[in-house]
Amino acid sequence: MLYIICALKSEAQAFVDKYKLPKNKQNSQITIVISGMGSESMFNATKDIVTKMSNKDTIINVGICGGDKKFAIGELIDAREANLTCVESDISEHGKYELVDMESDGFLKATQGVENKYMFKVVSDHFEPHKVTKEKTKSLIFNVIDDINNIINFKVNQ
Repeated sequence: MLYIICALKSEAQAFVDKYKLPKNKQNSQITIVISGMGSESMFNATKDIVTKMSNKDTIINVGICGGDKKFAIGELIDAREANLTCVESDISEHGKYELVDMESDGFLKATQGVENKYMFKVVSDHFEPHKVTKEKTKSLIFNVIDDINNIINFKVNQ
């Protein structure tokens, strides 16, 4: 089973559309969970999933992030290898951070000891969160789903 946890409905909707999932956002291979915004919400939702997982299951957190201008809008980031800072609110300051999101700490804390875990972020803006729309978020995530699948070597039978 592949568990995909996103903070926002618009992030999750990209996977629902791609895999033509029913309203309950799951099939025999994939379960999608929407945690809500913030580290604590992500921690609680992820912890619930981790208690249900088997050793063969994989869990990924996918979401948008703000980034310095050296990152392209739409760029896929392997967040485990990036200089990602988890913040409590929107950031509109240039030069202080490379990449920011609001959920990564919660996901990492809840998945301590989990072997098959991944965290991907897609750059949605250059510290201009007011420019990010639901439609843009869904589109940015949708555009990198195949890349994510290739990285985690997950094959989906549609």
